[in-house]
Amino acid sequence: MTKAVGQKLRVAQRAIERKMLGLKLTDKISCKEIRNKTQVSDIVQYIAKQKWKWAGHVARLQDNRWTLRVTEWQPRNGKRSRGRQARRWRDDIVRTMGSTWTREVKDREEWRRGAEGFILQWMDGA
Repeated sequence: MTKAVGQKLRVAQRAIERKMLGLKLTDKISCKEIRNKTQVSDIVQYIAKQKWKWAGHVARLQDNRWTLRVTEWQPRNGKRSRGRQARRWRDDIVRTMGSTWTREVKDREEWRRGAEGFILQWMDGA
């Protein structure tokens, strides 16, 4: 997920929260007040948390399921196309935990401690 997509999700979520409370943009009520009234968590944080949990689950799989194979798949020729590389699903996790994340996920407590840093990297747009 890119920062732009995250921002669009946040805007949509705020619009839904305003609709839940029967407010309009012209009412000039801050987003923090609306969030306190609705008690809804930030969508981008929730997505990051779920992604982190799913990555831990997939990396701990013992058998040869397709989810694990797809996560660790490398192209046969070992090359990616020219230009800026598209971010892969696991690139965000590698950026937070390093390239040895599949080994570190075996220790659940260590993995849970790393989740906070992963989720915080998406906080700047909140």
